Amino acid sequence: MNTHRSDLLDGLPEVSDRRLAIRVTPDALRRIRARHPWVYDRSIDSTNHDDGRPGDVGIVFDKNRKFAAIGLWDPNSPIRLRMLHVGDPTTIGPEWFAAKIAESVARRQVLFDRHVGSGRAAHGPGYRAVNGENDGLPALIVDCYSDVAVVKLYSEIWFPHLPSIIDGVLAATRSTTVVLRLARNLKERETYGLDDGDVVVGEIPDGPVLFSEGTLTFEADVQHGQKTGHFLDQRANRLAVGKLAGGKRVLDVFASTGGFTVHAAAGGAVAVHAVDMSEPTLAVAKRNLDHNADVPAVAACSVTTQVSDAFDAMGALARTSRKFDLVVVDPPSFAQNAAAIGKARAAYAKLTKLAIGLIEPGGILVQASCSSRVTATDFFETVTESAAGHGAEMTELRRTGHDVDHPVTFDEGEYLKAGFWRVEPWAKRR
Repeated sequence: MNTHRSDLLDGLPEVSDRRLAIRVTPDALRRIRARHPWVYDRSIDSTNHDDGRPGDVGIVFDKNRKFAAIGLWDPNSPIRLRMLHVGDPTTIGPEWFAAKIAESVARRQVLFDRHVGSGRAAHGPGYRAVNGENDGLPALIVDCYSDVAVVKLYSEIWFPHLPSIIDGVLAATRSTTVVLRLARNLKERETYGLDDGDVVVGEIPDGPVLFSEGTLTFEADVQHGQKTGHFLDQRANRLAVGKLAGGKRVLDVFASTGGFTVHAAAGGAVAVHAVDMSEPTLAVAKRNLDHNADVPAVAACSVTTQVSDAFDAMGALARTSRKFDLVVVDPPSFAQNAAAIGKARAAYAKLTKLAIGLIEPGGILVQASCSSRVTATDFFETVTESAAGHGAEMTELRRTGHDVDHPVTFDEGEYLKAGFWRVEPWAKRR
């Protein structure tokens, strides 16, 4: 594989030499100094230019005209300024971006150490190298799968700086291929000839991109798959399920591409039933099992799949008195906006009710939420109250959040939470 750069990058706009001088409200300045990464349009008091372009460098000054911070201007978004640096003056350019990306990757060293110590791993690890605002690079995600880096843009601000970002990613991650992914909102904007899934450096190998998670092999569709090709954020929880699965019958609902299923099988589950409403994603789950067919426990595990809505499938399983020792419930985000929070909590409660009806006494429930608008407190209360209201006592075994490659540095950046509970009927407790 070579690291030839695609001509697709030739049409990108140049970085402007102009700097915007920006005054913000006192409250916005306090938030900036507290390291909040967003400044909304309503918080901008004035700028020295009315025609700032996406990605222009904006310098925030205080009321005494003293330097306060630097960000990138985002004129087509309610988040008008995305912050990069607070404190003493600095120069934003290729070297700054390279250093920032290198710092971000260095914070993941513990993951690389785990990978080296995992023994069997046949491919490079999958991990998030840059987690947007939480790593000081707002609206920018970089996920790596072995030697393929996927750069996902969530804002127009990055188009002028994309060559610098790519240089930094190549230097810090030792990737040989870079794939560009564009968030849905960008597809309606000027993308300078770039499309979602473009290979901008190197070339994609024939077949899927393979990577390791622990000692297991998975595939990622880095050009067309959801997110950047795999849900990397649940890695730690998948590894934990693998350690709990020995000798158990497992139900994996919202199974997607089979992350929990494969780890459960490799962990010694006697049987796994995987449910997802998408037939193509379950086909990937089957291939991920095949990638690990040389693992004796995977080969010995009886795995069945079901294309179905999770709520419907769980209800149907209950009517047949089917029982499991371990149930994993990992749904997509139910709260896309504040108005949906109530419905999201109701959905979590219903899933808990359905799950506890399928768990053998003393069995384990693993339930997660990736809805940032549902707080951890609300989520855990919803699950435990639903269980108690339907005749079960939950003993919390562990509570998890974001792994080291998905750090959280501001409130809105926190979304993932999961609980592991042992489930007993009330009657057994008396």
